[in-house]
Amino acid sequence: MDLGPLLLSFEVATIATLLAAVVGIAVAALLANYRFPGRDLIDVVFTAPMVMPPTVLGYYVLVTLGRRSVLGHAFESLTGTSIVFTMTGAVVAATIGALPLVVKSVRAALEQTDPTLILAARTLGATKLRAFFTVQVPLATRGIAAALMLAFARAVGDFGVTLMVAGDIPGKTRTASLAIYSAIQAQHEREATTMVVILTVMVLALLYGVGKLTARRPDDR
Repeated sequence: MDLGPLLLSFEVATIATLLAAVVGIAVAALLANYRFPGRDLIDVVFTAPMVMPPTVLGYYVLVTLGRRSVLGHAFESLTGTSIVFTMTGAVVAATIGALPLVVKSVRAALEQTDPTLILAARTLGATKLRAFFTVQVPLATRGIAAALMLAFARAVGDFGVTLMVAGDIPGKTRTASLAIYSAIQAQHEREATTMVVILTVMVLALLYGVGKLTARRPDDR
């Protein structure tokens, strides 16, 4: 069996999870700690990819980042390569799929932290930013870790947006999900079954870890 698609999926998912972590934690902190006009709209925008049809979402990405778009043209001018039909496109697709999970889960974890502890840090002279990193984030560590595990699992399994944005190019953008689809189409059932089992075991292990991280401990109130 060709392990290339699996290795590519893990590589893409790792990069996508890191990107989703940076953007998602920042957005989650903004939504959890501040009240401002348009707050609910931002929440809707970052939640939409969870329920939007992949073809619709992929279309928006193509329009926004395709070669004819301003962003796509600028990226190609700077890097010499396009976003669509490349590994970069696969990373973008996976990041979009993972981002809502990070935002929603991390926001919930941050909102569950004890506000009196943050207030105590502020009264002792800590700035909002310092209180966030030294008090709120450590208190929400388990929730943040669980969010990133879910994001990684989601990024590994992305199919629809990846197919539209990155295509199914063997050795270049063919991730495990696309390889399974191609193997089934070609009636290579053994190859498809092997990858399905590997991905299933990985997802179950991640979900088990998430359950352990988010389970209430005896000292939780």
